[in-house]
Amino acid sequence: MEAVTEPYKTEELLQLAVSLGASDARAIDAGQICVEDALARHCLKPRCENFGLSPSCPPHVSGPAGFRKLQEKLEHAIVVRIVLPSAVLFSAERREVMGLLHQIVAGIEREAVEMGYVDSKGFAGGSCKTIFCHDHDACRRLSEDGQCRHPESARPSMSGFGINVSQLMQTCGWPAKINVRRAESDPEAMTWVAGLVLIG
Repeated sequence: MEAVTEPYKTEELLQLAVSLGASDARAIDAGQICVEDALARHCLKPRCENFGLSPSCPPHVSGPAGFRKLQEKLEHAIVVRIVLPSAVLFSAERREVMGLLHQIVAGIEREAVEMGYVDSKGFAGGSCKTIFCHDHDACRRLSEDGQCRHPESARPSMSGFGINVSQLMQTCGWPAKINVRRAESDPEAMTWVAGLVLIG
């Protein structure tokens, strides 16, 4: 795999990811990220409950075509994941974990921009509306004065761009399925949530 920049800068971004709370972080070529139109269409049919609620989800994002254009322009990526008990995603802690994921991605993006990679762009799992503005009726960006309530943290959802996240995990050398047991009450069942930053 190619380095993002000079080796010390790649390592700096990977260390930052872990210091911010990621379980793992990897540097890969942006071209290794698999994007599928069919995956993005799942946001519409069956219709996702978050469809249209924020500018970070369809139909307000550029979708697979837009992501592929970014891949042509930005050659490198940092991929992160948080490993956690499956039960957490079915609990009140889910919002906190997803918020942390967005903050990790946003932090890497900011650091890359400060290094001079001003076109760097982060993506994370989950809708920013349900994570950060669940207690508001509507997204301010879409319904009021156009100012995001959480611009320092909220990042676009990977789903709307058709990113094959399971394949991304395999590309990074991480098992796509940590534990096949999916019961919400199984304390030993583990899963992950993931995000990425295109660097350039």
